[in-house]
Formats: sequence, structure tokens, C-alpha cells
Amino acid sequence: METQTKQILQELKELRKEVMAIKEHMPDKDMFLSGQEEQIVLASYENEQKGKTLSSAKIRKELGL
Repeated sequence: METQTKQILQELKELRKEVMAIKEHMPDKDMFLSGQEEQIVLASYENEQKGKTLSSAKIRKELGL
């Protein structure tokens, strides 16, 4: 029985190490776009391709900045 307990404890220690390694290498959830954010980015690309966007330089010029 004691041998089994030691084996179980050893396996738990190994699992803990693996879980910690996974946590360290797991990407941050904020790195990923939500569905709504992805739609906004795609719409932005489409607007840029259609020439519906203005550069910040042009906006500053129009505002006299």
C-alpha cells in the first residue's frame, strides 16, 4: 500500500510539472480576436481596398493640424 501511495504521489508531481509547463506556453486569450472583432478587421481591410479610408496624414491636413 505504501508503495502505491508513493507511486501516486510521484505521478502527481510529474503531472503538476506538465501542467505548469503547459500554462507557461499557453497563448494569452487576449491574443485572439472575438468574432465581432474579426468582422471589424475584415471590414476595415475591405474599406481600405475600396479606397474608403483616409491616411492619418490626410486627416491632419484636412483638419489643419
